Amino acid sequence: MNEAAAAGHDYSQLGPLGPLMANPRITEIMVMGAQQVYVEVDGKIILTPVTFDSDDQLMGIIRDIVESVGRRVDVSSPICDARLADGSRVHIAIPPVAVDGPLINIRRFVRGPLDMADLIRLGSCSESAFGFLKACVAARANIVVSGGTGSGKTTLLNVLSGYLPDDERIVTIEDAAELQLRQRHVARLESRPAGPEGKEITIRDLVISSLRMRPDRLVVGEVRGPEALDMLQAMNTGHDGSMTSLHANKPRDVLARIETLVLMAGYDLPVRAIRTQITSAVNVIVHLERMRDGTRKVVQISEVTGMEEDVITMQDVFRFIRSGVDGQGRVVGRFSPSGIRPRVFDRLDDLGLELPEEMRSLFFEAAQPTQMAYQ
Repeated sequence: MNEAAAAGHDYSQLGPLGPLMANPRITEIMVMGAQQVYVEVDGKIILTPVTFDSDDQLMGIIRDIVESVGRRVDVSSPICDARLADGSRVHIAIPPVAVDGPLINIRRFVRGPLDMADLIRLGSCSESAFGFLKACVAARANIVVSGGTGSGKTTLLNVLSGYLPDDERIVTIEDAAELQLRQRHVARLESRPAGPEGKEITIRDLVISSLRMRPDRLVVGEVRGPEALDMLQAMNTGHDGSMTSLHANKPRDVLARIETLVLMAGYDLPVRAIRTQITSAVNVIVHLERMRDGTRKVVQISEVTGMEEDVITMQDVFRFIRSGVDGQGRVVGRFSPSGIRPRVFDRLDDLGLELPEEMRSLFFEAAQPTQMAYQ
């Protein structure tokens, strides 16, 4: 019995893509018209022999996918985000925007979901670094997970969400529902494009709406627009311990990107006021990268420590130090703590919580921590 059958998922409506969805090694499926289907396996992109009989067959499958989640795609609305019944994320583009024929991108749903032990085994992070992140969640630190496309942001956000207490009310907000929280009290919200069924419901609409739902914590799948302002305000007004993800190339770029997204909200806010909001709201940035061997790793964990004049300051807590590649071409290295005592530990003290066992021998008091400035 294959994994799909065992999980009770029926992929027959996907036609030629069904067997690919049943293969647990495939993490992404990329359809480029009726005659080219690529897949990602172990971080590498491979052209498959899979084809469709015609563009009409491909379009029929596309319509089945989008209609199953109450959306539509046609000439007047040629781009659509959707999801499959198993939770896999789907992005679709059709002519006229897709010049050479319909395009489908399916980001496979990872069953489980993965937990800390899985990511440690895969070499994505170390036990001590995850111990620190677990402490951050317990201390109600606001966390931003950053990285490029396909770097594993949603997977890590899922793992971190697994540390949230079971007795708190959690509201999740996503473009396409992917988060797999196992707590009892989770209210899930999903954005909706404009269509025959009504007006567009944006991530920003949902963030604003969620604040009327008495959340203890917010988990926003990804911030990519003016909702960044509302997210910052939520983090600054009693919803500490919230999490989100953001596209960025490195932790310091996260601050500049948030600043830009806040300006998209249309308010004429001074840069210093925005940076003050960011400093008060964001406590920890966890940055991931997709390595050249296809693996995903946490490469840096940093704290936002304050402001010096108009400059936001940060300090590293952990960093992945590359040492080369092994005989199989895999990137090797070690996860190195900075030795600076993280400020999150003060939050643990204030809440009367114990320091995680794996952290006690790694950090020491530093009278004058070395800080990085963001300008």
